[in-house]
Amino acid sequence: MIVTAWLFAIADPLLQLFMGTLLLYLVIGGRSLQEHAARVHSDLTAGNLTDARIHVSWLVSRNTRQLDGTAVSKACIESVLENGNDALFAPIFWFLLLGPAGAVLYRLANTLDAMWGYRTPRYLHFGRAAAKLDDALNYLPARLTACSYALVGNTRRALACWRTQAPGWDSPNAGPVMAAGAGALQIQLGGAADYHGATEERPTLGEGLKPQAYDIRRAQQLVRHTLWLWLGLIAVAAITFRLF
Repeated sequence: MIVTAWLFAIADPLLQLFMGTLLLYLVIGGRSLQEHAARVHSDLTAGNLTDARIHVSWLVSRNTRQLDGTAVSKACIESVLENGNDALFAPIFWFLLLGPAGAVLYRLANTLDAMWGYRTPRYLHFGRAAAKLDDALNYLPARLTACSYALVGNTRRALACWRTQAPGWDSPNAGPVMAAGAGALQIQLGGAADYHGATEERPTLGEGLKPQAYDIRRAQQLVRHTLWLWLGLIAVAAITFRLF
């Protein structure tokens, strides 16, 4: 990370732009997520529940072998919404704030948390530190993402679900993102899920109908429209800065 910052600092402006754009592209993981989600949608649309269970297992850590179509759709949508922040908007936020080093720092913390956060007694202290760092770095981006989901979806329901349901979620950052996303889409997420042979009773997020296969596409569109919103605001800010 230090080497990245140093190389970026000594480069000429055009090379800085190229290096920064390339690094941000490498750090962002949104495309892979969208491709996996599209595959799950195609499986469900074709009536191939077996393949849908397999493909959604690539996105979530819960046991997917016994999920019905609604549960597969729910798991996929939850992953799309949460990882919209983790893989897309949070890296962009830290890139804008601290440059390439910020994006690398965030991706490193997020990866360490995914691998070791709270997972094994042997690495308990290291995992706890990784999880806490990831929570800290995600605090502002998660809330900006939740606000953005509300702006491009059903604003009233998204804000209401965020306010009333997010505090009951076990993750301080996934709660706002998924509650706002579920409200924006007017569907129900959360509820019981099987993790490593044990059923975890999770709060319900959102309002409306239970999710179906076509709601996966709607969740992808929500993330895509949110990205366009961010890019538009960044462009306006850049033009304003250049003019004044």
